[in-house]
Amino acid sequence: MIIERIFISPEHGALQVECERITVQAGLGPIGDRNFGVTLHPGQNLTLVEAEEIERFFALHGQAPDLSVTRRNLVTRGVRLNDLMHTEFVIGNVKLRGVELCEPCSIMGNNMRTESLTPAAIIKHWVSRGGLRVDVLTSGEIVRGAHLQTDA
Repeated sequence: MIIERIFISPEHGALQVECERITVQAGLGPIGDRNFGVTLHPGQNLTLVEAEEIERFFALHGQAPDLSVTRRNLVTRGVRLNDLMHTEFVIGNVKLRGVELCEPCSIMGNNMRTESLTPAAIIKHWVSRGGLRVDVLTSGEIVRGAHLQTDA
């Protein structure tokens, strides 16, 4: 159970920037990300998605996988994120709590659309597979390759 990729987006609509490490602040999220400090509802601090789900989607449609396409902050490998709902866990030295599933939206559907794949079909595929929204409980650093530990 590792962090395979880390992404932030400095502003709304901007391209994802891949990072080797990010600093997160408790209750606020990743420093430098467009959603830093946005706290309208629980789970807005940080988003995670499974690399296996991204790869499965692209394999189904005969395309090379792009791990940044979901616009989630952390891409994990080897963990079923839906199982972390309402659970505290640790990545590196950062304690997190799974709050809700990160369901697909129209932005995701439009970003992934192709001539043969409509936004509606994309959204339908990603329901209950789109990752996890989490609250950041402690400040610290998350590094690419860090292990996710569920015995928080």
